[in-house]
Amino acid sequence: MADVHFLAPRAKAKQLSRRAVLAGFGVVGLGALSACGKTTKMAASPPVDGELESKLNLYSWGDYDNPELIDAFKKKFDVLVQVDSYGSNEELVAKLSTTRGTSGYDVVVPTGSNIPQMLNHNLLQKLDMSLIPNFSNMDPNFTGQYFDPKNEYTICKAWGTTGYVYDTTAIKRDLTSWQDFIDTANNEASGTTALLEDPWEVTAIALATLGYSLNTEDKGQLDEARAVVIDKMAPNVKAYISNAATGMIQGSFTLLQSFNGDARQGLAEVSNPEDWKFVFPTPTANLWMDNWAIATGAPHPDSAHAFINQMISPETAVAQLDYIGYPIGTKGLAEQAKEADLGEQELIFPSQEVLDRLEPSIQTPADQIRTAILADAQARSGA
Repeated sequence: MADVHFLAPRAKAKQLSRRAVLAGFGVVGLGALSACGKTTKMAASPPVDGELESKLNLYSWGDYDNPELIDAFKKKFDVLVQVDSYGSNEELVAKLSTTRGTSGYDVVVPTGSNIPQMLNHNLLQKLDMSLIPNFSNMDPNFTGQYFDPKNEYTICKAWGTTGYVYDTTAIKRDLTSWQDFIDTANNEASGTTALLEDPWEVTAIALATLGYSLNTEDKGQLDEARAVVIDKMAPNVKAYISNAATGMIQGSFTLLQSFNGDARQGLAEVSNPEDWKFVFPTPTANLWMDNWAIATGAPHPDSAHAFINQMISPETAVAQLDYIGYPIGTKGLAEQAKEADLGEQELIFPSQEVLDRLEPSIQTPADQIRTAILADAQARSGA
């Protein structure tokens, strides 16, 4: 995984969003899985009997749950919750694969694109949906995903998409597409453009404009995308950053590729939010999803099921959304957010028209090509 170059001071680094560290896909993680082997025997979890254990071990992204909700779970069920954090899917996968069912963790939060490999190597155990009745409250847009079609192992924890944000005082025209993004980077925003430090996301801009699948493994198509990234974008890019909010706050950028929740964070912190506009670009973009899951060998399976059930409850949805900045996939959350008067709701909830055109990212061997494209682009940009 590429190093993350923070524009914010190191002391501020931990404030960057959970999405900030998703630079590329699974080289380390897949290596750990290969070492684990497909037929590795994992330790079995204790049987689920409905009697909550007195402890729960949560292994998740840093600061990715409203602490008040965790405290409420502790008090309601008299369960001690121990929270440990990781900084990448690779770190999570390495921990679970090397401990082979004895990590001691119960609930984990992998990203969807990592789940097929994790299931292939028996790192997650099946959920008992009879213990998660709140699953009935999940929005069908965020169930039945390609990585777990029957939701046997996972439930949406948070989701978002990718677009870009621009300064309307510097860029006077309306931008709507990825082609507009490239054209503007070559003109008004030359030298003040930022791309995400993420191989898949950067390559996706070019693939979208070329009319190809964002997950293509075709070398010819990826070569075409490389030419767009290296020749048409990289010369005009000032920096590759992980969180557009930091670039917006810094003040030297006018056009930034961004996850929607990070743009919302930036709008909340800049002095001139009315001058910025976020775009859900055509023709397509990523639909990423983080997921609740239970690790194979979880020592506290009943508490794990109860915790997941509590965290996807409609009663906790707005508090969780307000804290992490991304929706959690429950029905009617947009209406709840409106009643709660949360800011920048249009960034949190893209329209159904937008959702229908998004393409979830998938791990493939061609991600190594994408990683090389990003490295070459950074070298061309001098970033």
